[in-house]
Amino acid sequence: MRSLRNDPLLKQRRQELRNNQTEAERVFWSLVRNRQFKGKRFFRQYSIGPYVLDFYCPEIKLAIELDGGQHSDNREYDALRTEFLNAHGVEVIRFWNNEVIHGKEGILNRLLLKVTPPNLPLAQGEGQ
Repeated sequence: MRSLRNDPLLKQRRQELRNNQTEAERVFWSLVRNRQFKGKRFFRQYSIGPYVLDFYCPEIKLAIELDGGQHSDNREYDALRTEFLNAHGVEVIRFWNNEVIHGKEGILNRLLLKVTPPNLPLAQGEGQ
């Protein structure tokens, strides 16, 4: 039986991807490694099913995909991949490489919306 998460058959591929990171992946990893982003643990090159994700936070079931120009040609594949991940309870956020390299604050703000729960309205009489 194949493993849904970090399939041993994909281990070598995951290691190759870690060893050959893009500039955007290096920048993003520098922002989230060692629980430095809101205490959430992210993994690089984590696989779910047949797909290797750029980054994954299992605590909140969030996949981060960093896309270069080649992804504009792979929209159908990306849609199938996202559909598979969503069906397994994983939310996917995509950022363009250029966004990560030149817009770190915007990336972190969008990520912050995913890792912090929304403020709930106070019940009547609370907080007064």
